[in-house]
Amino acid sequence: MGEIIRKATRESYGEALTELAEKHENLVVLDADLAAATKTGIFRSAYPERFFNCGIAEANMMGIAAGLASTGKIPFASTFAMFAAGRAFEIVRNSIGYPHLNVKIGATHAGVSVGEDGATHQCNEDIALMRTIPGMTVIVPSDDIEAKAAVEASILYDGPVYLRFGRLATPIINDKEKYKFEIGKGILMKDGKDITIVATGLMVNEALGAARELEKENINARVINIHTIKPLDKDIICKAAMETGTIVTVEEHSVIGGLGAAVSEVVTECCPIKVIKIGVNDEFGYSGPGMDLLKAFGLCKDNIIAKVKEAIKNK
Repeated sequence: MGEIIRKATRESYGEALTELAEKHENLVVLDADLAAATKTGIFRSAYPERFFNCGIAEANMMGIAAGLASTGKIPFASTFAMFAAGRAFEIVRNSIGYPHLNVKIGATHAGVSVGEDGATHQCNEDIALMRTIPGMTVIVPSDDIEAKAAVEASILYDGPVYLRFGRLATPIINDKEKYKFEIGKGILMKDGKDITIVATGLMVNEALGAARELEKENINARVINIHTIKPLDKDIICKAAMETGTIVTVEEHSVIGGLGAAVSEVVTECCPIKVIKIGVNDEFGYSGPGMDLLKAFGLCKDNIIAKVKEAIKNK
């Protein structure tokens, strides 16, 4: 097994914008005074005339992005997930979602893995908020390769997109030569017949690790990467429900309104089965090292293994 290469998807975001700028001349980037953290500073260095620092005024930034989109630009409005989805929600809903403008929201530092910044910055509600806006596409990449592909797909897609990126450097799990990204299509990472693990974002790597360990105990788990939470790939979810009988969802987000809720909504219509949701329960995060917090909230391989075993036992 080769060396594990790690990169934060927020860094992939900044690099992708810069790499794609020459090809897409109408691409512009906005930031709310966090360019060093969101990594849009990479773009600013290469294309200063197409970069706009809107200051610590996230709602205003979304309004500016809406205006730019109405003139034919493809604006990427960038800030922490807490401020993009939380502080600016009303403007995102009414000024971007309602007129269905071609604005892309690059939301970094999502989830508890933000770490020491604590509960005020650990946004575990953004997927739920963005899912409720009519016509909003919601994407959560699992690694560097998927993040860059998602940025490009968002540029080519006409409509509002919410892209969720992380702070932590995470393993690159996809093969760049073979990888294909399609908005709204889940990816079968590993086949299996006993149970299905549906994961998103940095939890896809943990799900794969759990599945490998479970194989040693003769538990054959299917692993599905859902990078697009909305629109959700109903076909891949319903097929898994019918063929494996039980689904475990894993997300670095509240268990209320996120991936687990979306999957549950689908299976109740096509194939009512048990769905076990692993995520942040009805509670706030707290300050601490990102990796330690993930383990504390059960967002890790070991807890996935435990939940899968329990689900198999209760089948």
